[in-house]
Amino acid sequence: MTPMTAEYRRGLWIAIGSFVLWGLMPLYWHLLKAVPSLQIVVHRIVWSALLVVGWLLWKQGRGWLHAALAQPRVAWMLALSGVLIAFNWGLYIWAVNAGHIIETSLGYFINPLLNVVIGTLFLRERLNRSQWLSVAIAAASVLWLTFNYGSFPWIAIALAASFATYGLIRKLVAVDSIPGLGVESVYLFVPALVVMVWGEANGLGGFLDGWGLGLDLLLILGGALTALPLIGFAFAVRRVPLSVVGLLQYIAPTLQFLLGVFVFHEAFDRDRAIGFIGIWIALAIFGIDGLLRSRRQLATATNNA
Repeated sequence: MTPMTAEYRRGLWIAIGSFVLWGLMPLYWHLLKAVPSLQIVVHRIVWSALLVVGWLLWKQGRGWLHAALAQPRVAWMLALSGVLIAFNWGLYIWAVNAGHIIETSLGYFINPLLNVVIGTLFLRERLNRSQWLSVAIAAASVLWLTFNYGSFPWIAIALAASFATYGLIRKLVAVDSIPGLGVESVYLFVPALVVMVWGEANGLGGFLDGWGLGLDLLLILGGALTALPLIGFAFAVRRVPLSVVGLLQYIAPTLQFLLGVFVFHEAFDRDRAIGFIGIWIALAIFGIDGLLRSRRQLATATNNA
């Protein structure tokens, strides 16, 4: 086995582990159901910030922040991406503990297709017929869910839109994944800490004095569970082709969906099933097209070598 193959396999397993961890996260946040969602979010930000910044200080020293912000436009763009990811985390945690796990999974199923649309609108990327077909089927499925389920799937759309916009900003910013997360964490740390202290002072929190040692430890560990999959993802994308990572990302919403149906017993009637099947068909078309294009590009590169 060559070193390259070993690195590929290592990156592949770390990517799978990251997506599995993200997919099983509803089980973890459900354990914290007694804690107000806002307090879960600010604890998640504070503890993940301490972990990520500590990691960067250990690996890169005190100059990591200056190096990350040296590029033009980075400061305000990472501030905006930090707000977006905090919103995404907050909505996701609230939705999980409010009994909307299936709808959160729909949001992350839609997200890759929304990325394609954003790439077309803002990055001047062109879609082929298969991609347009997958986007059209997904849009029709969302409309079906809206009119037959009786309400607009705003949780799913908001999760997909916020994460897709976050991804667009991170793509435009010339900063590596972990330092970028570190800068976002620095921006979010003080506001989150203020909200945490304010909640404790006004009877909305119970950290170290009310929720119990078990929940306190879960809140602290939640910071690690926030940072580790992101770090693992950053490690994997440097060693595994993006086409493979793109397909592996469906592990997370699939696990979320299965948890919502079989563990938390959320409602999933025929109309919802039809809408989800439409989304899955769109994703299948999108995924198969991506694999075929990757194989053609690889064959072309091999022939030209």
